[in-house]
Parts: sequence; C-alpha cells; structure tokens
Amino acid sequence: MIITIRKDDGTVTYDTSMIEDDSNKNNANTIISKIGTLNVMVEALNYASETHQNNLQILLQNSEEAMVDAPEEPVEEEAEEEVVEETSKEDESLNEVS
Repeated sequence: MIITIRKDDGTVTYDTSMIEDDSNKNNANTIISKIGTLNVMVEALNYASETHQNNLQILLQNSEEAMVDAPEEPVEEEAEEEVVEETSKEDESLNEVS
C-alpha cells in the first residue's frame, strides 16, 4: 500500500508492501486502517453536527417568541493617549566655538 505523508517541508511517499519485517508491515497496515476509520468517523460527526445545527436554526427561526434582544455591549471610554516626544540632545561640544 502506498502512503503519502505531508509535512511542513514537503511530502514523503512510502510503500508499506516493501517493509521486510512482517511485524512492522502488519503494524503499519493496522495503523493505516485505524486512521481511515477515524477519518470516516470525523466526517460523519461533522455531517451530523451540521445537520443538527441547521435543524435548530430552522426551529428557532419559526419560534419568534424565543427571540431575545441582543444585549448591549458596554461602551468603554476612550483612554487619552499621552504623547511623549523624544528629543535628542546634540553633543554640546559640537556647538561650542573654539
């Protein structure tokens, strides 16, 4: 089985059928199977979650009595910014006339 792994610095491709140690080959195939199963479960959960969210949105849109006014956000007073000007003092010895 050919597996491609994406990394930050590129992709690496492996052929698990070329693993010589039977124990490592079986472990690799088991892990690949588990990853596939988990990916299917994640996709199913995302689909179910989106479906429930859409159903809830439809239900709430049809129940106007459940609508609550949005709470007002507190208005923060703008803090006055203190502007500090830095002035560089020139070397006074440069201003002296000899």
